[in-house]
Amino acid sequence: MKVIRKRRARGVTDYRKRLTLLKGGLPRVIVRRSNRGIRMQVAEYEANGDKVLTTVNSSELSKFGWMPKRNTPTAYLTGVLLAKKAKDLKSKEFVLDIGLYRPSKASILFAAAKGAIDAGMGIRGNIDFDQKRIFGHHISDYSKKLGSDSVVFSTYRKNNFDVGSMEALVNKVKEAITK
Repeated sequence: MKVIRKRRARGVTDYRKRLTLLKGGLPRVIVRRSNRGIRMQVAEYEANGDKVLTTVNSSELSKFGWMPKRNTPTAYLTGVLLAKKAKDLKSKEFVLDIGLYRPSKASILFAAAKGAIDAGMGIRGNIDFDQKRIFGHHISDYSKKLGSDSVVFSTYRKNNFDVGSMEALVNKVKEAITK
């Protein structure tokens, strides 16, 4: 009989994947999503448990004038914010940890990693992402298709957030973060 570790049985940790990431000896950029937002951390392995060096949550973007939701532009900006916070770390090279999520090309997890890379973090790997999705063209196009009477973007409208000019807003917030 094979004994299954508790965290694996609960579906929390893939030990094979974790071991592969840790063998490199580099700090990990951990990206997790929830129903409400995106969380990113930089952590390094220690024998008595991982040490979190810095962390950022997408809700922190509201300080920069961005209405945080769980979408691609928010993930990208969260990555930019993590890179700013991690600028003072001694390590300049990192490895991406997406946990148990399946990698897919247009995933918000990779949008977050792309934001960190664009802001200067050295994350290993070739992360290619469509610039139009990063700047929210798909959201703007959809809002224009639905029209101004739609309930879908009512939360944005309540907070005077113009979904139609998403690219300008993303650039404005990115500039505010990188100052």
